[in-house]
Amino acid sequence: MRCYITKQGTTIVKDGDRLLVKKGDDIYHTLFIRKLEQILIFGNVSITPPARRALFKQNVDVVFLTKTGRYVGRYSLDESKNFFLRKKQFQLMDDENFVLNICKSIVSAKLFSMVSLLMRIARTKDKKLCKDKANEIKKLINELGEANSVDSVRGYEGKGSSIYFSGFSNGFIEDLGFRKRVRRPPTDPVNSVLSLLYTFLFNRVYAAIRAANLDPYVGDLHSSDYGRLALVMDLMEEFRVIICDTLCLSLFNLGMLKNKDFEQIRPEPFEDSSIDLREKPHEDDIIKDKFGLMSANSPSEFFDVPEQRFSEHGVDLNRNDKGKLPVQLTQEALKKVISAFEKKLQTEFYYEPIGKRISYEKAIFEQARMYRKVIEGEIKTYVPLVLK
Repeated sequence: MRCYITKQGTTIVKDGDRLLVKKGDDIYHTLFIRKLEQILIFGNVSITPPARRALFKQNVDVVFLTKTGRYVGRYSLDESKNFFLRKKQFQLMDDENFVLNICKSIVSAKLFSMVSLLMRIARTKDKKLCKDKANEIKKLINELGEANSVDSVRGYEGKGSSIYFSGFSNGFIEDLGFRKRVRRPPTDPVNSVLSLLYTFLFNRVYAAIRAANLDPYVGDLHSSDYGRLALVMDLMEEFRVIICDTLCLSLFNLGMLKNKDFEQIRPEPFEDSSIDLREKPHEDDIIKDKFGLMSANSPSEFFDVPEQRFSEHGVDLNRNDKGKLPVQLTQEALKKVISAFEKKLQTEFYYEPIGKRISYEKAIFEQARMYRKVIEGEIKTYVPLVLK
């Protein structure tokens, strides 16, 4: 079980084999410790020492975010005792063919999913632009097969993402001000929701990687660096379009989110009078949408995950538009997005590797286990999911 604590000013206390989320004498949640896998804590929420010890003892993943969803950090869980698995991960980092093949698999799957979503938009909304953008990405997929270096693969990912987001805005019924992907900070409602959903996905993939006893810092597509959870960023790539982008379209097109659900963040005035401040500062239906379901016929200071941008093609998806104020969800709207994200993860589809229908949530854990099997040599190829 996973729990999101968003009520500001509350305290998590231990009560026998339960945790209570309280504010004064009021109890907002009752959590059974043994059933918990992860708690996501937003903003001003405190944890008493007995509650903290109980969470550590049960090895619960505790994630801290700002009240608007920016990732802050997490309690460190026990390291896997499987030293040999981690050693194998590090050894394979120096195997150029292994790394290149993994990167090609991840990027090609992501690009295929982008093509699928753009084509859905083109068919449903009669948008020729989206079909043209999809064809551009198809050309990149063909060229990707000839890439002979990881840097080149990263360049194709960056170029493909730039093309994709230039057509993504056509999937929305209303003009929401989205023109390109802007992360730090997001300056329109669509970018704000995408950043939040990617943060939720990041945390879920992290949990799956830890459950598979893999080292989350040893990646392929995203180069390993000090403090970078490279493997988490690698394995979440295949789920961005499938889970987050389709859900973002649904939230707005089904009317669950409107302009009133967002607010601009204005900078606090600096109190030092010697500074000149006159210059302007630079629900249930959610799983039924036509964009979000996979084929049933087939057997900074703002929230967002850290990301390594790929610049071989001169692409910068992080650059903010100067002069625009950051945009964030209201607290009530944040709850809507959390609820929709959890419902999306429970959507089932046919998962070919095990030959049966499972939820997106279980698929994330299955994909982490597949990656482990590749590391251990049990299977030869990592096969990412693709939106069909």
